Amino acid sequence: MNRNMIKHLRYIQLIVLVLLVWLGWQMIGRIAFREETITPLEVALQSADNNRKELEKVLCHYQKNPADSLKYQAACFLIENMPFYTYFYGEQLENYKSYYAWLKPSKRKPAQQVADSVKKVFGPMKEPQKKRDIIEIDSAYLCHNIDWAFKVWQEQPWGKNVSFETFCEYLLPYRIGDEPLAYWRETYYEKYNSLLDSLRMSDTLDKEDPLVAARYLMARLPDKKTYFTSIAPFSFGHIGPEFVQYQSGSCRELTDFAVYLFRALGIPCAIDYLPVRGDGNASHFWVMLWGKNGEGYISDFMKNLIRVRKCSLYQKEGAAKIYRNTFSANRDLHKQMAQYGEEVYSFWRIPKFEDVTSDYAYSYQKELVIPLEKQYKDERSGRIAYLCASNRDRWIPIDWTVYDASRLAFRYVRNGSVMRVATYEDGTLCFLTDPFYLDKETNFPHYYSIGKKTQDMVLYAKFNLKEENSFRNRMIGGIFTGSNRSDFSDEDTLFIIQGIPNRLNTTVKSWSDKGYRYLRYFGPPKGACNVAEVAFYEKDDTVALLGKIIGTPGCYQHDGTHEYTNVFDGKTWTSFDYSKPTGGWAGLDLGREVKVDRIVYTPRNRDNYVRPGDVYELFYCDKDWKSAGKIKATADSLVFRDIPENALLFLRNHTRGKDERIFIYENGSQLWK
Repeated sequence: MNRNMIKHLRYIQLIVLVLLVWLGWQMIGRIAFREETITPLEVALQSADNNRKELEKVLCHYQKNPADSLKYQAACFLIENMPFYTYFYGEQLENYKSYYAWLKPSKRKPAQQVADSVKKVFGPMKEPQKKRDIIEIDSAYLCHNIDWAFKVWQEQPWGKNVSFETFCEYLLPYRIGDEPLAYWRETYYEKYNSLLDSLRMSDTLDKEDPLVAARYLMARLPDKKTYFTSIAPFSFGHIGPEFVQYQSGSCRELTDFAVYLFRALGIPCAIDYLPVRGDGNASHFWVMLWGKNGEGYISDFMKNLIRVRKCSLYQKEGAAKIYRNTFSANRDLHKQMAQYGEEVYSFWRIPKFEDVTSDYAYSYQKELVIPLEKQYKDERSGRIAYLCASNRDRWIPIDWTVYDASRLAFRYVRNGSVMRVATYEDGTLCFLTDPFYLDKETNFPHYYSIGKKTQDMVLYAKFNLKEENSFRNRMIGGIFTGSNRSDFSDEDTLFIIQGIPNRLNTTVKSWSDKGYRYLRYFGPPKGACNVAEVAFYEKDDTVALLGKIIGTPGCYQHDGTHEYTNVFDGKTWTSFDYSKPTGGWAGLDLGREVKVDRIVYTPRNRDNYVRPGDVYELFYCDKDWKSAGKIKATADSLVFRDIPENALLFLRNHTRGKDERIFIYENGSQLWK
């Protein structure tokens, strides 16, 4: 092909491209005009394609009788928002959900073991189908949902204190999120409504208060035991009304059960949530409802309903923003963000939530202003700025505002979290500030901006060990003893643990210089003898003493996974969890008398300490994460030298595990953020 022909083809391509762009703009203009002139209901009906007739049947059904005018409005509300909902469906997907049914009757088998069993029984997960509500819902399903929602609203005494607006948003919806469609209202009603019979007949209790009804119901549930785990065999969304009844799984499943339960019995409720915890690597969900006076109450993990301003979520720091799920799309918010004509971060593309941070704002910034001198000088084209919180070493947008070079501010931000500001361009976060911490005491942000000063660091963990305090505290009061009789009737005390162990391996000197054949660790009262590893050493010896392992058999899990033999298996990630709170011990029969010079012990743990043999890499934040080097651990600590002061840090284990968290280093200690 010669040059003239190439030029000619390029010229034709340019003309075609210009024509397509022009046609695109014309189409966009027409769509924008049409959206201004047609109602949300008509937009929804047009998107229903061949299913439009089914939806129109519902509207016609409730238009016939003037007495059904509210039901007609309710049908309009549901249909208008129906285009924003999809769900996954497939036989294999439903098979995998058996996991939640198997968890509770598994007699405390580890969740991972149950998940592995599901995969083994049903085989690899096949790609589930994705369906749209607006295409799939038929008239019978929608009318059934509307009629039953109105039935419980109007028949229950507490319905008198539920407005139509609250009813539509928090009682009427036929689904929670992306679970498959199901006829759940009647099933839940028939199973649980009788629990409220005595309340409805009561002359002493305030049966017109939804809060009273909710508390009364929760107190009388036949099965109050829950099985919490964040492990699942597949990354499910919402699993649906059938499987949440087992009350097994994460906070999402436990909250979903409460929502189905309350709404089926005429008690309006919502799901409030943290998109990112400020002090951990997870989101969190809980159920929210209102008393007849409008005051909010929450139930976390199906526990008692507590007034918002008395709950730990209100007073505890560590979550910058809190949102409430709504069934309706937040069209006003969508329009606000769309006017800038730029790509919006996924959380805000179809916003079905409202910001309720101020309801939980015990310590907060009514307006968080980012000073101009704290903003990077780089040019940014984005008009929308995002406030981001940390999830491991990633930053997740949790709030937004309009980015103006002369003023950058966010509203209602809770204190106690590390955050930073970014724009979102070409699918990537472009940071505008260094990370900063909003102090709960001073109400001022502290920016982690590095300078020229450096420091050496000794690191013992990659994740916040306060999550393991329940294990570590169970060692306080534990006793190491020695004896020359197998029943320990003449035992001597070698050492008593008086403080919480702060590292993987704690070494202590023996208090006795006598020789003993039998050695043991005896757990403190109510500690279930929780210990991961114990090693006894002779003087100047680097190899731990060996012998026959002895102890009290039986573990809390009843499956052999946490027996006393774990204490001397050389694995710091296995542990003893005695079947009874008190009386457990683990020891050695050495077969000869030996003088013990020192003892090394490890608390029960989740394997987040520095483990010898693993490879670690330390990162510090200097606009982006920068590596300070890799080290293979030879002990239960790591030493890094010449690390910038005032830096936000992150320690990654390249060998195993996923629990890792940002921290700072001050006064020789890791402080987790």
